[in-house]
Amino acid sequence: MLRILLALRAAFGAVLAAALPPLAARAETYPARPITMVVPLPAGGTADLLCRLAADRAGAGLGQQVIVENRPGGAGGRIGTDAVLRATPDGYTLLCAPQLGYSITHLLFKSAFDTRALEPISVLAVYPLVVLARKDFPSDTLAAMIEAARAAPGKITYGHQGKGNTGHLLGELMMLKGGFRMTEVPYRGSAPAINDLLAGNIDIVPDYLLANKQNIDAGKLKLLATGSRERLKEYPDVGTIGETLPGVYADTWMGVAAPPGTPKEITAKVSDAIRQGFREPALQSRILALEAQPLGSTPDEMRALIRRSLETWGPVIEQAKIVIE
Repeated sequence: MLRILLALRAAFGAVLAAALPPLAARAETYPARPITMVVPLPAGGTADLLCRLAADRAGAGLGQQVIVENRPGGAGGRIGTDAVLRATPDGYTLLCAPQLGYSITHLLFKSAFDTRALEPISVLAVYPLVVLARKDFPSDTLAAMIEAARAAPGKITYGHQGKGNTGHLLGELMMLKGGFRMTEVPYRGSAPAINDLLAGNIDIVPDYLLANKQNIDAGKLKLLATGSRERLKEYPDVGTIGETLPGVYADTWMGVAAPPGTPKEITAKVSDAIRQGFREPALQSRILALEAQPLGSTPDEMRALIRRSLETWGPVIEQAKIVIE
């Protein structure tokens, strides 16, 4: 009887091995069919465009189509991100999401939503936040705004894209570092916040440069400061946040990752394809025109940027007691 059982077990193991080839073998033949890249944001805008550029270059390098699928919804892009967290770790479902989606979800959400198990692939590009003001705001610089806020705590209002987003965290970080208070006005996305800023209903919005450049150049919004480490070439007279609040920098990036447990051989293949594509001079020029710095990083470099993001924004979340239900 024992001999029969052992024979059956060996036969079953052989069948199973034939049906499920080793991960290394699957990685060697990857990709054998089209890949889906989930973007947890609406179509349009700088972030979505960077994902589409990555999908195009990855597809060219891998020899398979990479289809972009926008799945907006839920705080922090939770709907699309959750779909990738639960996807089969075979390299055929990828995530392209902003910086905070990889670094701080476990701190922001009361319910279980932790993206730290995702497998990093590549950071595509980095771009700074800026501090905007309504056109008739009495202060022309960040230093003057802070002085006014200290003199009248809570009088200045600042809008942002929603709790836990970069604009919200930057507003809280500036207040923590600068010892002043503003009144927070949350919105559902940048567009309604900027519309209210243009209408003069609020005073300040920390946001991204590209989406607001036209209004800045037309004099419809004031640019008080930039979150970059150096002054922007197009606005040499506008100081950085760090010039007024030393050590405060604020940028964001878009990165690509895979479901937890995806073989390293597969993530390396995708990363190499993106990196090669992002080295093309024409593509670099296109990204630079978006006021972004092209990267195309390795998985390890992306891990390091995720750690830096957590080190920057984690203390802000804890000190400001920011929680999303």
